[in-house]
Amino acid sequence: MKATHRWTVALAGNPNSGKSTVFNNLTGSSQHVGNYPGVTVEKREGFAGSDNKEFRIVDLPGTYSLTAYSEDEVVARRFIVEEKPDVVANIIDASNLERNLYLTAQLLELEQPTVLVLNMIDVASGRGYSINNKALEEVFASPVVRTVGSRNQGTKEILAACAASAGQQHQSWRIDYGNLESAIEQLSHELTANGEGLRFPVRWLAIKLLENDEEILRLIRDLSAGQTIIHRAAKLRQELQTKNDEDPELTIADRRYQFVGKVLSRILTVQSDKNQTTSDKIDKVLTNRIFGLPIFFALMWLLFNLVFTLAEAPQSWLEDGAAALGTWVGAHMAEGDLRSLLVDGIIGGVGGVIVFLPQILLLFFGIALLEGSGYMARAAFIMDRVLRSVGLHGKSFIPMLLGFGCTVPAVMATRTLENPRDRLVTILVSPFMSCSARLPVYTVLISAFFSKESAGSVLFSIYVLGIVIAVLMARIFRSFLFKGAVEPFVMELPPYHLPTLRSVLIQMWERGVLYLRKAGTIILAVSVLIWFLTNYPSEVQYSKDYDTLITQSQTLFEEQAAKEIAPALQVENIEQHQDFMALLEKAQAIDEDFEKQTAELESDSPEFAAIELAKEEQFAALKAENEKLFSLAERYQELKATAEDEVAALEQEQAAEKLVASYAGRIGQAIEPLVKPLGFDWKISIGLFAGVAAKEVLVSTLGTIYSVGEADETSVALQEALVADPVFSPLVAYTLMVFVLLYSPCFAALAVIRRETNSWKWSLFTMVYTIVVAWVVSFLVYTIGGLLGF
Repeated sequence: MKATHRWTVALAGNPNSGKSTVFNNLTGSSQHVGNYPGVTVEKREGFAGSDNKEFRIVDLPGTYSLTAYSEDEVVARRFIVEEKPDVVANIIDASNLERNLYLTAQLLELEQPTVLVLNMIDVASGRGYSINNKALEEVFASPVVRTVGSRNQGTKEILAACAASAGQQHQSWRIDYGNLESAIEQLSHELTANGEGLRFPVRWLAIKLLENDEEILRLIRDLSAGQTIIHRAAKLRQELQTKNDEDPELTIADRRYQFVGKVLSRILTVQSDKNQTTSDKIDKVLTNRIFGLPIFFALMWLLFNLVFTLAEAPQSWLEDGAAALGTWVGAHMAEGDLRSLLVDGIIGGVGGVIVFLPQILLLFFGIALLEGSGYMARAAFIMDRVLRSVGLHGKSFIPMLLGFGCTVPAVMATRTLENPRDRLVTILVSPFMSCSARLPVYTVLISAFFSKESAGSVLFSIYVLGIVIAVLMARIFRSFLFKGAVEPFVMELPPYHLPTLRSVLIQMWERGVLYLRKAGTIILAVSVLIWFLTNYPSEVQYSKDYDTLITQSQTLFEEQAAKEIAPALQVENIEQHQDFMALLEKAQAIDEDFEKQTAELESDSPEFAAIELAKEEQFAALKAENEKLFSLAERYQELKATAEDEVAALEQEQAAEKLVASYAGRIGQAIEPLVKPLGFDWKISIGLFAGVAAKEVLVSTLGTIYSVGEADETSVALQEALVADPVFSPLVAYTLMVFVLLYSPCFAALAVIRRETNSWKWSLFTMVYTIVVAWVVSFLVYTIGGLLGF
């Protein structure tokens, strides 16, 4: 039988109450993630079915209360009142009832049908806690369900209780606030008379006015009698402050805790000989003042390697796949702008996005494991006392650490920071952690301008500089942009337990899909833009007739081959001599096999030498078969290689001229005056401009400008070209490395910053301020270095 109605169930609870695990148990893969409109708070929804009933499950942000101190709290209470779910399922950590029931009391004051879900009941039992369900149901006038989310126990019972409670009239329930009740009554009366259109419960609104809740004050101001009500509430708050010598907000909180205390004395029995839990014993080691930090660093090192070492192989597969697709498309399309757009712009752009996916998945797999096990809260506790001195929160360390591999997952990892201010500061300084994409730039410049003995020290200094600048900027942001004391580190340490594989995989997968859906589309658009800027205008007035010169070079090769090789073979056309063509194919196969085997080897390694020796032996064997043919084949290959080199040089020279004349080239020349004080010229400007898309692009861009073909960090030709350029020197090279370290994060990172902050404002701010910092620091390095004679 098909379900006739879909019930909306809102899951509400404290952080670390197991709410996400319960949500995943209820919805499985039938869920999606987004953001609530206008805020950065995550919105998770899913669907479930039981006994011919359908449920829409909404996972509200984890909160400790329903005040207006954070977006999470405001979003949670707005959803309950404005969306009016059929039932609220309050997920309660049964092993920590005092803290959790404080939220329960506030949820029930919103006058919605509520089911109390006592989760982690196994942990509570292990601590010697015995909870009286019947008494709890009587106190809160709501049904109670016992669950063990980590084992998927009680999931069906939650749905059954929600189905039974949905649509039921909320039973009258309230806390007695003692000498505040008269003021609550007065405000309730005025709100009843003048609060038409307000969807919040009247008594709850009256309490919030006494708490001086800013969001509620804004709502009341919109009423015709709003100012009168607000003035009346302010007067009552002042009277209560004078009478009780305490802020009414504190009095209300105290009354709630007193109520929770009375409830606990009625429903909870504790077996005293089980106070020392397994989690307590583990914490004696993991949070120890001496061993805590080393253990934490070891775990972070492991996570770091999982993300950036294990991702290497799948990243390579994705890169190869994108390259193969580009090659296939290029081979089946006529040369022109459309092919260039598809191959270089769209396929290249999508490939640049997908290549990050293994890192994203592994990152969130590791984070989900740490969060689900309960260790993440301990990690934040351990690092807090280290980072507090520079205005950062303990949880900031994990994103900053991951930034050494890639800024994209580093920014996404800031989701573990609940406080928006701490999260923003961490996002803003994470780009200064030197990501792996910058390493090719460092490698080229260090190899070209520094000795092998000093190379390691130079590279180390760049990484250290990034850390120093990040720390300084964090201090500046906290002192000026985000003023105020560092938020106190207050966090309950949840008990250790094994997370469910389903929860870990779902969290990992939903982050990966979200990344591809949101950041991927933005990066694709930007990649197409970069393609356009570097390829247009298409009509360029070249200094030479390159097409004619290329044709002449190819014709000259054919003429020389016909003059020198064909007569010796006694044929008119070289291709007519089958033995000669077979010899050429064998020689070519040997060369290709050699290139393939040595692609990942260092030229001075024993493995390279062994493969090179085997190649020479193969050629010697070919020569022994027919020395005359072999000599002719060598001469043919010499002529062909000379022609190919000439053509490649002409093509690269043409590409360089086209790049200079392109919109990107014009931009590089236009901004040259801005970077000239750093020792840079227009060629470096173009590289830096292209490097905004992805830092490693700077190397290939310089390779094009210097007409050395496809360049990477091992390109000797590019290194020689840089050394030959009078603009470059060791000081300019070091200054360029500093600038690359500090200036704007790549478009992938900027897109994710936009996604995580829900605003382009912070992406633009990050781009601008990092460029300013890069310029200032690079200017100091170049100027001081020059004064010191470097």
